[in-house]
Amino acid sequence: MVEEGYRAFSGKVMIKPLLKTQNICKAFGGIIASDNLSLEVMTGQIHAIIGPNGAGKTTLINILSGQLLPDSGEIMFNDKIITRLRPSKRANLGLARSFQITSIFPDFSTLDNVVFSILARSAHNFRFWRPTNNDDRLRIPALEILDRIGLGARAEVIAGNLAHGEKRQLEIAMALATQPKMLLLDEPMAGMGAEESQTMISLLNELKSDYTMLLIEHDMDAVFALADQITVLVYGRDIASGVPSDIRANEEVRAAYLGHHEEIT
Repeated sequence: MVEEGYRAFSGKVMIKPLLKTQNICKAFGGIIASDNLSLEVMTGQIHAIIGPNGAGKTTLINILSGQLLPDSGEIMFNDKIITRLRPSKRANLGLARSFQITSIFPDFSTLDNVVFSILARSAHNFRFWRPTNNDDRLRIPALEILDRIGLGARAEVIAGNLAHGEKRQLEIAMALATQPKMLLLDEPMAGMGAEESQTMISLLNELKSDYTMLLIEHDMDAVFALADQITVLVYGRDIASGVPSDIRANEEVRAAYLGHHEEIT
């Protein structure tokens, strides 16, 4: 049997897109945030979106996750049209998002936060949380997720007391608890120091074996360490898309992204 996310063609196994957009447009008044944007995120890859401030990166991820609807164009995820679906419906299909600003429950334990996400995936109402917070059917998978992302020893710590990098790790854990097929990561290294960033890079590299990812990130060291494909946005338009070595060498990218012709490092 051909593995999920792949198709056989002429005796070969070929990667196919898990997420695909076609001619996505979005404007806010006279400002064009997405300009006929078409991209493909291939199964099993990390696809990074980079560009200067105001390039339309946040608008794109908001459209993909359902926080915004496009003015026109189409979005397909796992061969289903999701252009007008609510965020919750997209999450149920396996599309999980982390936010640029950490989004956790700071007054609950690290473990509780992951259990909340498991409950949400199972469509439980949070008012039933108290009777179930000691349920091994919830705690065991939550602990397994925390172990995987490096927070197993911090399970009982109140989430608001975690270090900044640990909060970002917890947000990834909460996304994993929804059993996603794909992660939409909005600047997961934002606000991190060098050591925390390296921890996150190592974590995302490890998760890559199981999850397709779309990554928006300003840290170019992280982008080039992680990405299989990179798309460069300027004023909502895709000016270049390719493997990291091609993006490094692209003169238009150097000029538009950096404003001069130095090499992207």
